[in-house]
Amino acid sequence: MSTADDSGRRRMAVTVRQSSVRRWLAGAALSLAVAACASRPASGPAPAPAAAEGRSRAVTTRLDTAPPLVPPNYGTLKQDDIAIHMQVGQVQVRAIPLDESIIRVLAPDSYRSLRGLRESRREAVDRLAARYMLRERNVWLVSFFGLAPDARFSPGELTLNLSGRDYRPLEMLPLSSGFGEQRLDVRETQSALYLFGDGIDLAQPIVVRMQGNEDASWGTIVQRIEQERALIRGRAARGTPAP
Repeated sequence: MSTADDSGRRRMAVTVRQSSVRRWLAGAALSLAVAACASRPASGPAPAPAAAEGRSRAVTTRLDTAPPLVPPNYGTLKQDDIAIHMQVGQVQVRAIPLDESIIRVLAPDSYRSLRGLRESRREAVDRLAARYMLRERNVWLVSFFGLAPDARFSPGELTLNLSGRDYRPLEMLPLSSGFGEQRLDVRETQSALYLFGDGIDLAQPIVVRMQGNEDASWGTIVQRIEQERALIRGRAARGTPAP
């Protein structure tokens, strides 16, 4: 066999080996690419860090955790049924919380009356709440009724006691022109909206105190309200209006 033939066969063998190596390298690279894709996490926005999630979550208030409201206009109670009454000297005091969860148990006319009163002072209440950095709107309607001529009253001395803590009114919004005089004729009434601080749970017993007098009837009133709520849910389910 000639030298030229041997040289040709050697060149052909080298070429085949080089081609095999290139095919092996290409296959290995493809396998690595597939493995990398399989191990890569699914595309999409990265989850927010837990700390950022906590910062963006809305602040929870008593209203956020309250039971669902009953529908309005199915209640039958009167204002006096949900009011705290107490006599202080020659003055009869009446206090009603204007929380929506409470006044919805009232008969339709009474509900609309108290809700309208609260809404008429909403802007003033919101301004005061912003001043005191309040999250809640604990607004009560407090009225003073004269039982004798020239009966005196001290509106700022009314406090709510809840779980051993006293809540004094942060602000009072008079509803009648003579409220600031702090005196009453017989059968005269002076009223104001009282704004209290955060943390008043109306589902808990509350003691109202004023000038050495106190009333603890709110616990009984809460039971009456709960009974009416159950009746309201039944009327609403049947589509039966309040009697």
